Amino acid sequence: VEISRDQHRVTLEHRGLSPSAQVIDCGNSGSTLRMLAGVLAAQPFRSTLTGDASLRRRPVARIVEPLRRMGATLGAADGDRLPPLTIEGSALRGIDYRLPVASAQVASAIQFAATFATGPTTVEIPGPARDHTERMLAASGARVTVEALPGGGRRVRVEPGSPSGLRRFAVPADPSGAAFFLAAAAASPGSEVTACGLSLNPTRTGFLEVLQEMGAHVSIVPRGEASGDPIGDVTVGAPARLRAFDVPAEWLPRLVDEVPAWAILAAVAEGTSRVRGAAELRVKESDRLAAVVEALRATGIEAVETPDGLAVTGGRPHGARVAAHGDHRIAMAFAAFGVLAGGAIEVDDAGAIATSFPGFAGVLESLGGRVDHGGGGTST
Repeated sequence: VEISRDQHRVTLEHRGLSPSAQVIDCGNSGSTLRMLAGVLAAQPFRSTLTGDASLRRRPVARIVEPLRRMGATLGAADGDRLPPLTIEGSALRGIDYRLPVASAQVASAIQFAATFATGPTTVEIPGPARDHTERMLAASGARVTVEALPGGGRRVRVEPGSPSGLRRFAVPADPSGAAFFLAAAAASPGSEVTACGLSLNPTRTGFLEVLQEMGAHVSIVPRGEASGDPIGDVTVGAPARLRAFDVPAEWLPRLVDEVPAWAILAAVAEGTSRVRGAAELRVKESDRLAAVVEALRATGIEAVETPDGLAVTGGRPHGARVAAHGDHRIAMAFAAFGVLAGGAIEVDDAGAIATSFPGFAGVLESLGGRVDHGGGGTST
């Protein structure tokens, strides 16, 4: 694929895929590995996908099974459980498949593969999960139908045929990236931050609801759609005092990546806040539940992990050195926490932030945070 880019735009010209001369390194991005596997499963050549040490600990069995049923040949390490993942692409056939768990990344891998298949593919998602992929496919001309299921799940049918109607794709601002700044604003008396053009996809707005429940001032100005997603400008301001809030387990699918941002809110709120239903965070770039507790305790905050969640009691955090464990979201959460603590927070492994938000430090500085990149970490 021919690629050119400037500050705000990436242009791709597709002339047909061909084998990579090397193993494809997905870095720290599980999204890249899982979704690209769906595309490569339909190509008439062999590909191998790998990543950094963290990604090589993340399971791939959930994409191996459905793509095999569609006709591709796949193999992975540790009994087909872990990357590297090798894919021998072939002509695919449509399947009916029910995901064992509600995973947007696995559903997306199947949906991308389905556009190359002979015959329709139906994916049943058993609970709430992000739906960016089917929205984008439909906006680009693919034939996609969605049926709601009891319990918040859905059944998605994708007809074969590559989408051809989308020539310009406006990427909505990412709620997960904005969450750290919105959390810092909510916890800093007198502060207010606006995230412009933020995705307001209903599968992604759980954190905004948590902010409101904890007492933050949240206002939303709708701005239409961007390639299938509703978008808007979201402004968050600080109340006189944040209050503790127990996040219901059924909310987790709509804010699972925002749990580290929630944790820094809970750390300065009045009372004990809890989150449940977050067991999958133990197999992200790090064990995020353990990493959050370790970092909060280092700053003097009382925090306890449970098998599927956290309990955090608000207090007065002090400066500390914390480990991000190579996890971009842990690094961003505690970099933002530095503006709330009574001393500098030094984050080891802060280079992991580049996984999803290379400009994070610059935005934090533009909002008034002081960032020092010396000493092998980032201090705020």
